[in-house]
Amino acid sequence: MKYAITGSTGKFGRKAIEILLKEVDATDIVALARNEEKAKKLLPAEIEIRPGSYEDEAVLAKSLNDIDRLLFISSQPGGAIPRLQQHTNVINAAKSAGVKYVAYTSFADADNATAALAADHKATEKLIEASGLDYSFLRNNWYVENEMDVISAGAAGKPFVYAAGNGRAGWALERLYAEAAAKVITSDSPKNVYEFGGQMVTYADLAQAVKDATGKDFEVDSISTEQYIKNLQEAGMDQPTSEIIASMQTLIEDGNLDVPSTDLPDVLGYELPSLADSVKEALSK
Repeated sequence: MKYAITGSTGKFGRKAIEILLKEVDATDIVALARNEEKAKKLLPAEIEIRPGSYEDEAVLAKSLNDIDRLLFISSQPGGAIPRLQQHTNVINAAKSAGVKYVAYTSFADADNATAALAADHKATEKLIEASGLDYSFLRNNWYVENEMDVISAGAAGKPFVYAAGNGRAGWALERLYAEAAAKVITSDSPKNVYEFGGQMVTYADLAQAVKDATGKDFEVDSISTEQYIKNLQEAGMDQPTSEIIASMQTLIEDGNLDVPSTDLPDVLGYELPSLADSVKEALSK
């Protein structure tokens, strides 16, 4: 069995490879990377590195030759080539190369999500389903690391400000999602859909976890989306960027990440760390 990982130089990809090396022989792991020289510096020397830009379907197909299982890490939006086109290239390449199975990092409850951020993920899932490939959708909730601005503010004794109301999310450390992904692609009988995430909690709960982790006391301010955007702009952020940042609050307020599930600890085989311990680890990096 030969495994490939796209986006291999990112934090998620590197952690997935680290876990894979504990599960399978290094000779069975292929890292696909846009920048091969960077990959050689960051990744273990014993694994094979192949070109893996999402923008070149032909090169991807060649790189995926002889691969049985693919961990397809979704790209970031906002590139020169639209993310959905990039994803289409990966899927087409995997199909033409004869890949048997793909695990794709998707968005929580992608079937029903209304957030704009989920649209490409929902469309990618449909493309994978139509491709005829065996698949698993790894529907990742939110990373603790996504909240480092507000976590760091609280840790410094500054106000912890949010605009998501009582919306809930399943914050967990990025490394746990990556470890679970590696375990899924080496599973004998993976499920088609995994809803990965931590316990469903609010920003107020996250603020309390920061207090518990740091021993610091600070104000916790729940404000409107309009005020949140205004605050960002007053801090020097341009309007388009501030609206994008605020939209992350809105999608949580709207319930897009309120997807209770035990899939993450079930796949990992152990209980998740407490939110306070997760915050402490994130702050230590």
